[in-house]
Amino acid sequence: MKLHHRLYLILLLSLPSLAQNSAPPDPSIARDVAVPMRDGVVLRADVLRPQTAARVPVLVYRTPYGKENALKEYTTFRHAVERGYAVIVQDVRGRYASDGDFRPYENEARDGYDTIEWAARQPWSNSSIGTFGLSYPGAVQWLAAVENPPHLKAMVPAMTFSTPQNFFYAWGPWDMSWLDWIWDNIAFDIRVKKNLPGPHTYKESISAWKTVGPKMQETLPLRDVSELKEVAPYYADWLSHPFDDPWWDWAELRNKYDRTHAAVLNLSAWYDDNYGPEGATTNYAGLLRARAGSDPHSALLLGPWVHGVDSTARPKAGEREFAPNSVIDYDDVVLKWMDHYLRGIENGVGKDKPVRYFVMGANQWRTADAWPPAAHSTAYYLGGISQGERVGSLSARQPSANEQFTTFVSDPADPVRNRYSSSGAHDYRDLVKRADVLTFDTEPVNVDTEVTGPIHARVFFACDCRDTDVWVRLLDVAPDGTAFNLMSPGLDVQRASYREPGKRQLLTPDHIYELNLDHLITSNAFLKGHRIRVQIFSSFFPNFSRNPQTGELENTSAKMQKANLRIYHDAEHPSQIVLPVIAP
Repeated sequence: MKLHHRLYLILLLSLPSLAQNSAPPDPSIARDVAVPMRDGVVLRADVLRPQTAARVPVLVYRTPYGKENALKEYTTFRHAVERGYAVIVQDVRGRYASDGDFRPYENEARDGYDTIEWAARQPWSNSSIGTFGLSYPGAVQWLAAVENPPHLKAMVPAMTFSTPQNFFYAWGPWDMSWLDWIWDNIAFDIRVKKNLPGPHTYKESISAWKTVGPKMQETLPLRDVSELKEVAPYYADWLSHPFDDPWWDWAELRNKYDRTHAAVLNLSAWYDDNYGPEGATTNYAGLLRARAGSDPHSALLLGPWVHGVDSTARPKAGEREFAPNSVIDYDDVVLKWMDHYLRGIENGVGKDKPVRYFVMGANQWRTADAWPPAAHSTAYYLGGISQGERVGSLSARQPSANEQFTTFVSDPADPVRNRYSSSGAHDYRDLVKRADVLTFDTEPVNVDTEVTGPIHARVFFACDCRDTDVWVRLLDVAPDGTAFNLMSPGLDVQRASYREPGKRQLLTPDHIYELNLDHLITSNAFLKGHRIRVQIFSSFFPNFSRNPQTGELENTSAKMQKANLRIYHDAEHPSQIVLPVIAP
């Protein structure tokens, strides 16, 4: 789900210093400073400056969650000023103190460019500008950067996307977390401004969601969510544009990496929302291609966390615990990058290996010169599920039998449901019991087996329907039966009608198709005695929308139908998952 704003009491901002004599002077703070945009709309920012007459580098942070809330919640701003930076903390268009109408992300390219260049013109600025932030404040950096503002020198976009196809959608299905993101974080402030009925605070919104949320999630067509029509008219607008609509190009980064020359540290996590690790690795690879032959001044950092700044300081993601060394000092990571590229400080940045990632299971950090690291692509083939059994085989042996398949019934009116509302690793052992979930396990591995990098699933299937979704989930099964997911849902799905780039192609009923899923990604060591598990099903609700399986889209249709799916696993149709196995 998208980042939900939560307020934390930062004691370091409110308690007297224990070392008054050595503490740096308080920053100069100017509140609600007007920043005019090119169309005349005025955005407002709080500007923090160190106590110096010298011109200094400037960091820009832009948020829809309230600049005052950000200043209370995060310590990065104070630490930046202590290091000699001025910091601009701005409400984006239409939010809190800023004028204009809020349409998420749609104005951030131009507004971000204008804010960066405004910062460069200020008399206290030395015109070296950096940007930072996570989630929405990460996305706004990329959207502005590809407009190529001349004075943007460095950026640290954390836990954000590369493409609307894995942000608004997830390779076909609609991301349903937009509902609670809007309801919990955005709608209450709009109601206050427009004097509309309903929750007027974050706390009231969270309470009301318990009742209204399930109703909104079940609504079909998707665009008919009446609760958002007045507070978020853009939601229905988005749903009028299918997954493959060129309209979404304004949010597409993958064809624009040559438009920015800023130094970029891409930061995400294995249990970040689905768009995060894919976004960070795709953006990093895109920058390297665009800057081939020159210093790419880019890096990649991937940890074992969930979505959020605070998560980077916790050695736990969901139910899975990691070693104490799994955490980072987020503020120091951001400011070390800025110190090198904005202030010219030699601190190892640019000389260290550019890729750093955490291997779950092994509980170790690794560094590399490239992503992905060198690995042996190892295919594990699906085997049949014997009558009366719930689990089939998964092995490196290629199937030799004639046509074989396993069938399940997909019913969008009774979808596979995610029992967990929180992010991170959870125990999904109970999914084996569902008749509409196919499960395939290896034998217990004989040695620790590290899998790091992109994962490719190749599934041969047929359906007596015009369209369906195919999920291929990868799990680590411990000897006690605990079955942890290795990534957030959304990386591991493909809508059949979008199986090839270009125009949507409906299925011919009962025809056998090959479906390729190539967006799965993780770094995990399957420890000795553990099993590698693959599960295949056709829905994961309420995280993502249900395919109605009629050939119509759930954006505009409420009609649904059951379908029979056949997953093939024979010599001619060797369904498999290809894992990047790292040599010991």
